[in-house]
Amino acid sequence: MRNILIAAVVSLLLSMAGTPLAIRLFARRGIGQNIREEGPSGHYDKRGTPTMGGTVIVIAALIGYFSAHLMTFFSSTPEPPTVSALLVLFLMTGLGLVGFLDDFIKIYKQRSLGLRSGAKALGQLVIGAVFAVLCVQFPNAYDITPAETRLSFLRDFGPSIGLVAFTIWVLFIIVGFSNAVNLTDGLDGLASGATGVVLASYVLIGNWQLRNSCTAALGPNCYVVRDPLDLAVVAAAVLGALVGFLWWNAPPAKIFMGDTGSLALGGVIAGLAFTTRTQLLLVVLAGLPVVITASVMIQVGFFKMTGKRVFRMAPLQHHFELKGWAETTIVVRFWLIAALCAASALGLFYLEWMPKQ
Repeated sequence: MRNILIAAVVSLLLSMAGTPLAIRLFARRGIGQNIREEGPSGHYDKRGTPTMGGTVIVIAALIGYFSAHLMTFFSSTPEPPTVSALLVLFLMTGLGLVGFLDDFIKIYKQRSLGLRSGAKALGQLVIGAVFAVLCVQFPNAYDITPAETRLSFLRDFGPSIGLVAFTIWVLFIIVGFSNAVNLTDGLDGLASGATGVVLASYVLIGNWQLRNSCTAALGPNCYVVRDPLDLAVVAAAVLGALVGFLWWNAPPAKIFMGDTGSLALGGVIAGLAFTTRTQLLLVVLAGLPVVITASVMIQVGFFKMTGKRVFRMAPLQHHFELKGWAETTIVVRFWLIAALCAASALGLFYLEWMPKQ
């Protein structure tokens, strides 16, 4: 519990203090957001707002996490970083780097599109494949690896699907959720708030799995997770950094996270889903990004089949903008939806654990 608090507080303070420094630095260097011409007209006022703020989130989260472990070296029971946590941080940082390159090209070329779609997808696939292969290695003393080649909802179920099929599944989830958070990042503070409730949920899930671990006491409802406490520390570190960033990103945003932040955040929640054995639960837990992604798929598919649109504009948040909703109204209401999705997922998680009468 101490590590969770240290990681959260350190990353929060660093993000709170570091974001205004990044705003001044990026503004001085002309690192501003380009706006798509086909986007809502109300977004033109945001042109030039500093972007790439996700670099602050990633750096603050990494420092927060390692600071928590550094503090333990001065205690009688040092706690080194765990493999599970390092793999999730690798996934976050790797995808953040892909997003950073995308943002940098947008700014350097002065256009709304960065990396070519093929290059961006290749970067996501390479980082995801390395994570997929490594997360089924490194068994601990109980022969538990960071992840298993099985599907999971509230815990692993069914037989192993094999390394090849598991890798494809990992890539599908990682690419899907990193792009889902990216699509959600269309209004000031929307992606930050929506991802924050997911990370807060993983802090609770990691704690609960630790207290009911099969390595402590075998039982019908125990959890086979390699490093649940340290995964909660990772979630807390990223959450703290995100809250500090949201202080400056809330409407009207002084800085945007860019693809650097959205891809990194999508990666970290996907990584936590695999290492906590809650892959399919993530669909409910991160319900808002899922719905927003579905709106894009529906819009594109329906238009190709009929030549007509279901929504005035996709992703979904822009549909409501064009209906006349204020940006802050959309953001707050979508935050409420995100919180309800997270609460529903946590309800499922705890209800399943309860002893059956």
